[in-house]
Parts: sequence; C-alpha cells; structure tokens
Amino acid sequence: MDYLKAFVIGGLICLVVQILMDQTKLLPGRIMVILVCSGVVLSALGIYEPFSKWAGAGADVPLCGFGNSLFQGIKKAVDKNGFLGLFEGGFKSCAVGVSAALVFSYLASLVFQPKMKA
Repeated sequence: MDYLKAFVIGGLICLVVQILMDQTKLLPGRIMVILVCSGVVLSALGIYEPFSKWAGAGADVPLCGFGNSLFQGIKKAVDKNGFLGLFEGGFKSCAVGVSAALVFSYLASLVFQPKMKA
C-alpha cells in the first residue's frame, strides 16, 4: 500500500507541474524554483513534515521534498551553530543527493553521448 500511496502522491505533484507547464507561460526552471520554495515554506509552516511521513517517497522525491530537506538541515544547523548554520545546514543535509545527481548524470552522458543542438 505504501508504494501505491507514493505513486499516487508523486503523480499528483507531477500533474500539478504539468498543468503549470501547459497552462501558464512559466518556464521549467521557474517551476522548479516554485517547487523547491513551496517545500521550504510548507516545511517552515510545519505542514510538509507530517505530509512527508504519510506520503513517503511520493512527497520526498519531487523537488518540493528537496526544499523540505534544505529547510530541515538549515533549521538543525541554526539551532546548533546560530547564524552560521544558515550557510552550512543546506549543504550538509542535501550533499549526498546533489552529489549522486551529478555523478549519475555524468555517467549517463558517457553512456548515451549527447550531442549539442546548433
């Protein structure tokens, strides 16, 4: 049942993003920023964490989950180190995910040899 719930919630988030892409003039980069910022705001309001525990990977994998991770890391670092936690918390909480994305995208580029469009 957890897989089904994650699939449905992740699909609904993707549906909202697809509607934004089709019905507005927002560029994909701006929509990605909206997703990350909405995750941060919902996390700051205390809404995203219970939602994430209920929805599982369906809420954690999309970019709004990345915003939640950033906020939680910064919150813990600020509580521990004060003002300087603003600068280190996000890096510590999301370093593994960002590093994995970079490594796997590089490996995919080696395998599929993408060509630049002229």
